[in-house]
Amino acid sequence: MMIPSQSSQEHSTQFQNVGFIGLGNMGSRMVNNLVKAGFNVTVHDINRDVMKMFTEMGVSTRDTPYEVAQESQVVITMLPSSSHVMDVYTGRNGLLYRDNSIRPALLIDSSTIDPQTTRKISLAVSNCNLKDKRDNWEKPVMLDAPVSGGVLAAEAGTLTFMVGGPEDAYLAARPILESMGRTSIYCGGSGNGSAAKICNNLAMAVSMLGTSEALALGQSVGISATILTQVLNTSSGRCWSSEKYNPVPGVMEGVPASRDYNGGFASKLMAKDLNLAAASAEEVGYKSALISKAQEIYKKMCDDGHEGKDFSCVFRHFYNGKDEV
Repeated sequence: MMIPSQSSQEHSTQFQNVGFIGLGNMGSRMVNNLVKAGFNVTVHDINRDVMKMFTEMGVSTRDTPYEVAQESQVVITMLPSSSHVMDVYTGRNGLLYRDNSIRPALLIDSSTIDPQTTRKISLAVSNCNLKDKRDNWEKPVMLDAPVSGGVLAAEAGTLTFMVGGPEDAYLAARPILESMGRTSIYCGGSGNGSAAKICNNLAMAVSMLGTSEALALGQSVGISATILTQVLNTSSGRCWSSEKYNPVPGVMEGVPASRDYNGGFASKLMAKDLNLAAASAEEVGYKSALISKAQEIYKKMCDDGHEGKDFSCVFRHFYNGKDEV
């Protein structure tokens, strides 16, 4: 894990009590790094087995998001979809439940959701008051801070955060983000972090499709995937999908393709993110041929039963590429 530049004593002068909601593959590892960095963490998840595991680790657990908020100066959410985030914030026993005054000064959503939902929730947060005013904080503030890097980066504390919201709130949140990630990039106002994540994942999907198509074509015309990968990675075709996350089984160790496409970033999640990109494009009247084509391919992947496999499995299951012997 990367140790943040601030010591526990330094970040305690700003925020020390951190709530976390959503203890899935990403969230559980992010919580572990917060605990290692010295924060007092209180968690919630609907999965009782996960809650029991954290209780046994000595981490404080609560039965509802509302109860987490009562213990926390900052609350972070890492949830599967826009509807889950909306429910955790505004639903029964949610973070904003019951009255117009809340305890957390800072709410950080690291889920991958659409910018429109982010902005709607941010407005609801800004209409609340703080129970405990602190320094120059007159009102609670929400940041959208989705991440890139996947489960391995979450475990290692090397995530990249894309952050939208007030810049002063971002600066105050940086010691917390740095305990879970290596990089944080301020993207501008509310919803811009969510927009950046959607655009990043669109580029990632298109890159993976292009790389997979090129490698499968290469095999069809007699070039081994190993040789063609060497060509790509020393030429203008070089990209993350060819160099760091190669989709051909047998070419690269330690990637999902080397373990039958298990682990990694599920095709159903890529399909969800492409749907978010399509909805955002439609919202602003932007026409994108590649969004719709990538949507079509990943929908087919899911319909064909590969929704749980890593998104790089398009090489095998859409392009009919062959394993490297």
